[in-house]
Amino acid sequence: MPRSPFTAPLASLVAASMTLGGCAAGPAPANLSQARWAPGQDAAGTVHPQSEWTAPDAASAQTFCSNAPLPSVPGALRVAPGELGTATLRLAPGDRLLVEILGDPDALSGTYAVGADGMVALGSIDPVDALGATPERFAHDLKSALVAAGLVRPLRNAVRVRLAEAGGVSVHVAGAVFNSGAVRPGERTPESRIGQKEGEASGDANAARTLSTALRAAGGLRPDADARGVILVRGDRYAVFDMAGLMTGHGANDPVLASGDRIIVPETGCFDEALVRPGPLTQPGIKVFMSNLTRSANNNAGAAINEKTGSLPYGTRMLQGLVAMNCVGGTKMQAGRRAILISRNPANGQSVVIERKIEQLVRSADRDTVDPYLMPGDALACYDSKWTNFREALGMVSEVAGSITPAIILQQAID
Repeated sequence: MPRSPFTAPLASLVAASMTLGGCAAGPAPANLSQARWAPGQDAAGTVHPQSEWTAPDAASAQTFCSNAPLPSVPGALRVAPGELGTATLRLAPGDRLLVEILGDPDALSGTYAVGADGMVALGSIDPVDALGATPERFAHDLKSALVAAGLVRPLRNAVRVRLAEAGGVSVHVAGAVFNSGAVRPGERTPESRIGQKEGEASGDANAARTLSTALRAAGGLRPDADARGVILVRGDRYAVFDMAGLMTGHGANDPVLASGDRIIVPETGCFDEALVRPGPLTQPGIKVFMSNLTRSANNNAGAAINEKTGSLPYGTRMLQGLVAMNCVGGTKMQAGRRAILISRNPANGQSVVIERKIEQLVRSADRDTVDPYLMPGDALACYDSKWTNFREALGMVSEVAGSITPAIILQQAID
């Protein structure tokens, strides 16, 4: 009887599956040396795959800290923190004011909002500038404008201004934060605005219009941030604030911000683990991308990966992330699994990819030396062990064989 034309391809598939199942993992990832910046990214001297670091540098970021002076602020004069760190609240766009004109309870008296340009438009007079002023100072300027227009007499209490609601302030944050740019600390939702339920109110203390809130709004301090030298620039003056005490519970001068302030967070060049946890200067959680696929056709939902799984507390390490994505545990056949971490050096933007043996991370006493912290936007991926690969390859062959069998029977019937 002649040999079936399907016998040779089927045997080839089985042989290929056995070859693929026994294959070792590919070469360790290659990285530029200047991309390395966090403890645990280098696995030298361990059983884990040794990454190939090209263009080697003199020292890695985890062993080198610069003592560079604080950045200069051209055109600004340095002053003591107390000169910028007072608790006096300055008016900003979005604030609401209660204006009372003596003898005029209806025509001009009422509630006014500070416009986006910092001006307050009241009646027929030209708008009055309120940006950066205290309510008392604005009352004085408003009275002068009304007297000049002949609308009020120059009496001592002719004009009273009270703060009804302090809105958010627009400031700019740059330097060693995760999301530099414009932020608006203290912004309130419509539901939480003063006077929406309890009626018109007078007086407000917006505790979120502070330096620490602005830092969190910008993604929080990076591990290489100088928390003791945060620079606040206001107009032509600037001051340096030591904010580290907020992370240790000792407290710090947390100044109230004014609209238009600039914040600069210097870089130290080293990794401070004390800043890798939720706190007053850092973010509570991070978003991490995850992939745990046995076959490309399968899905992450079947591997217990969902939106909540990818949102981890700040300070989570790689091994904890692998547990969250269901890469740790299972049968003995899974003991040879490996994982990769894709991260990015926030100082220079260069990416780094490291590989770890999962079982060795679980069982080795020195795991912390090769178990890096996860940073915002990192990605984790798990690879199956060679035995799992072998099993999956056999499964694929079985599927192919199952589809070929009817064709064999049909061919034999024809012959």
